[in-house]
Amino acid sequence: MEANIQVSIAMTLYITIVIGIGVFYVKRASESSDNYLIGGRSLGPWVTAMAAEASDMSGWLLMGLPGLAYWCGLSDAIWTAIGLAIGTYLNWLLVAKRLRIYSHIAGNAITIPDFLSNRFKEEKKIILTIAALFILVFFTVYAASCFVTVGKLFSKLFGTKYIYMMIAGAVFVVLYTFVGGFLAESASDFLQGVVMIFALTAVLVFGISHAGGISAIIANAESIPGFIDFFGMAQPQVVDGIQQIGPNGQALFDDPIPYGLLSIISTLSWGLGYFGMPHVLLKFMAINKPDELTMSRRIAVVWVIISLTAAVGIGIIGRVLFPAELLTQSQAENIFVIMSMDFFVPFIAGIVMAGILAATISSSDSYLLIAASALSKNIYQGIIKKEATDKQVLIVSRITLLIVALVAIIIALDENSVIFKVVSFAWAGFGATFGPIILFSLFWKRVTRIAAITGMISGGCMVFVWNLLIRPLGGIFDIYELLPAFLLSCIVIIITSYLTPEGSKEIQQEFELIKMT
Repeated sequence: MEANIQVSIAMTLYITIVIGIGVFYVKRASESSDNYLIGGRSLGPWVTAMAAEASDMSGWLLMGLPGLAYWCGLSDAIWTAIGLAIGTYLNWLLVAKRLRIYSHIAGNAITIPDFLSNRFKEEKKIILTIAALFILVFFTVYAASCFVTVGKLFSKLFGTKYIYMMIAGAVFVVLYTFVGGFLAESASDFLQGVVMIFALTAVLVFGISHAGGISAIIANAESIPGFIDFFGMAQPQVVDGIQQIGPNGQALFDDPIPYGLLSIISTLSWGLGYFGMPHVLLKFMAINKPDELTMSRRIAVVWVIISLTAAVGIGIIGRVLFPAELLTQSQAENIFVIMSMDFFVPFIAGIVMAGILAATISSSDSYLLIAASALSKNIYQGIIKKEATDKQVLIVSRITLLIVALVAIIIALDENSVIFKVVSFAWAGFGATFGPIILFSLFWKRVTRIAAITGMISGGCMVFVWNLLIRPLGGIFDIYELLPAFLLSCIVIIITSYLTPEGSKEIQQEFELIKMT
C-alpha cells in the first residue's frame, strides 16, 4: 500500500506539471483556431523535434515494442525499429522543409487536408473531405490504443479494474487537450519526450546491471530457441493463447520459425508510414523558421535511435529476468512496468513509469486534436458552413474532440487488446492513405487532382482489404498491410496522373516556385 502511495505521488506531481502547461496556454489557444490547431507556426527547433517524436511513438514505445521483444525475441522488434529509424531520418530530410514552405504558400494551410486541397486548387472540396474522413477513422483507432495503454498501466500498478483506469486516463487526456490546444500539446510533448528517453535508458541500464551484464544477457537469451536471431523468430508454446510452463518453472518455446527476406522487407516497411503521419507532418508545418528544421532533424534522429534501441533491449532483458512472469502476448506488454517496480524504490518507479503516461498523453492529445481539426476546420468550415466564425470553429473542434474520444473509449473496452497490433493497423492506414500523395504532391509537378483522390482511396481501402481478407491466407500474403497498400497507392497515382489532364497554370507556377526555395 505504501509503495502504491509513493508511485501515486510521483505520477500526480507529473500530471500536475502537465496540467500547468495546459493552463498556461489557455488564453493563447482561445485567441484563434489558428493558434488552437497549429500554434500560429511558432515552434522552435527543439520543441518541434521532441514534440514530433514523442507524439509519434506513443505508449507502444514503452509497452508495445518491449512486449513484442519479450514475447517472440529480437527479430520482429529490431527490424521494426530499424525501419522506423530509417523512416524518421528520410521524413525529416525529404519532407519537412518542403512541406513547411509549400503549406504556407498554398493558402497558408494549417492542416494536412487543407494542404492537399489547396495544392490542387479545389473548388469542390473532394480531397478535403476524403482526407478528413480517413483522419477521423484512423485517429479514433490510434486514440483507442493510447487509452488501452493507460488502462493496462494503472490496472497493473494498483490492482484495479482495467475499465475504470482506462476511462479515468481518457477523461484526463480529453480535458487537457480540450483546454490547451496545439501549443499546450507541443510544449508538454517536449517535456514528455525528455521523460520518455530518461525512463527508457534508466530501465535499460538497471536491467543490464540486474541481469549480470551484456554477456550474461546474451548467454541466457541464447538458451531460448531463436530468441536473439536476426533471421529467426522464437515461438512461445501456447495453449488457448497462454504460454506453457515446464516442470522447472521455465516458459516453454517451440522450434523457431525462419524470418526471411520477405518478412524483413515487410517489417522495414514500417518506415514508409512516416510520410503520411498527420501528427508528425503537422509539426513540420508549425515550426517558426524552415531553416531550423536541420537542427530539429538531428535532435529527432538521435532521440529515436536511443529510444528504439532501449525499448527492444528492455524486452530482451525482461525475458531473461522474468522468463515466466507474463504468459500472454497482451500481458507481455507490461514488462516495462514490472521491471520499473522491481528496480527502483516506489517514488522513483513512479517517475519512470510517468514515461508511459507521458507517451500516452503526448500521442493521444495529438490524435484527438488533429481529428477535431479534420471535422471542424476542413468539413464544417471548409464545406458545410464556409462563413463560420473562428469562435464557431473552436466550438465544433471541441465537440468533435469529445465525440472521437468517446468512440475511442468504446474501442478500448477490450483489455486483451494488444497495443502493438492496434497501432500497426492505424499506422498502416495513415501511411498508405497520405504517404504516397504527400510525396508526389511535394516532388512531382505532373500529379493531378483526380490522381490524389484515387490514390488516397485505393491506399486507405487496401489497408482494410489486406488486413482482413488477404493477410489471413498466410504464406507470401502474410506481410504487413502497409507495404502493398502503399505500393498500390503509388501505382494508382502515377497511372491516373498520366491519364488525366495536367493541373492549371497556377498550380504549375506554384510548384515551380517551391522548387526554387
